[in-house]
Amino acid sequence: MSIFQERRDKLKRLVKKSGADAILVTYVPNVAYLTGFTGDSSYLLVSDDRTLVFSDARYTTQLAEECPDLEAEIRGPGTTMVQLLGRALPGKFARIAIEAASMNVALHERLTAEFSQIEFVSSTGLVEELRMIKDKDELAAIRRAVYIAERAFGVAKAVLRPDHTEKQIADEIEHQVRLFDGTCTSFPSIIAAGPRAALPHAGATRARLGDQEFVLCDWGAREDLYVSDMTRVLVFGKVSAKLAKIHDVVHRAQLAAFDVIKHGVGLAEVDRAARKVIEDAGYGPKFGHSLGHGIGLEVHEAPRLAADQKDQLKAGMVITIEPGIYLPGWGGVRLEDDVLVTKNGCEILTHVPTALEECVVV
Repeated sequence: MSIFQERRDKLKRLVKKSGADAILVTYVPNVAYLTGFTGDSSYLLVSDDRTLVFSDARYTTQLAEECPDLEAEIRGPGTTMVQLLGRALPGKFARIAIEAASMNVALHERLTAEFSQIEFVSSTGLVEELRMIKDKDELAAIRRAVYIAERAFGVAKAVLRPDHTEKQIADEIEHQVRLFDGTCTSFPSIIAAGPRAALPHAGATRARLGDQEFVLCDWGAREDLYVSDMTRVLVFGKVSAKLAKIHDVVHRAQLAAFDVIKHGVGLAEVDRAARKVIEDAGYGPKFGHSLGHGIGLEVHEAPRLAADQKDQLKAGMVITIEPGIYLPGWGGVRLEDDVLVTKNGCEILTHVPTALEECVVV
């Protein structure tokens, strides 16, 4: 049995438990997770006795190659996806679960209008619940994505010069990710120098790096379907006392989180361990985002490590730990690593040096 069939079998049990006859999966990453299909614009119907993928003629050959065990319905020009669904849905299902968190209102309205005899029931997180625990193939893919990102960053750091711009370094990282056999970067790299580092998701501009004391670099690599995500601060010349102090607080906050991570620990407890270090140092209001998030098929996926979360860590989750301090007008420091949760602790998957003395580039 393929890993994709195992995932679909687990999903069938969740769907049955929810009281639905089937689930219509319309969110592209979830379709990929359940089938291995790398295309888009496709839906998947999963019921107790049938799995059917709906797509268009662009993907006929690709589906046959990537998903040879799946039955497919292919639409041609002039046929909509809702019309294609009409070949399989009527008369077969009374209640179909839909992905409420991702299906748009227009599609929901078309479905309910076209198939009035079917009750479409909202579901949230059925596939995402399965995706939180990574299997060995997923872990291997994430490790490769980490490796590619680290190699790419190493080259970009080695060629970095003060007259380079934020955008040039972002472009260099993208170039190197592809040279090291990555698909692309996980997201447009965040390269923010000096005061712009106070913007947690700053886009790379044509600002010169050497005009500032330091630059925050947040990047990752996609290897086929899976991603990595990490953040470091690089310094130009001598490290100032202020940068050293804030970097030390953020680093200690990250270590405090690492210390409590293990199977069964609350997501909020991990967030609290790191946040307390920053609060005790007097920077609590300057850490305005959650501590981390899951990674896998997407850069941001479940779980989320934040104060309002009630769930617990489970062995097999891969999460980021990324505390930060952001001071408008001065800049910001964030340190981010990818972490595998284990039964008795964690494994830090990323290995780029964190210590400031190892992050001086000029």
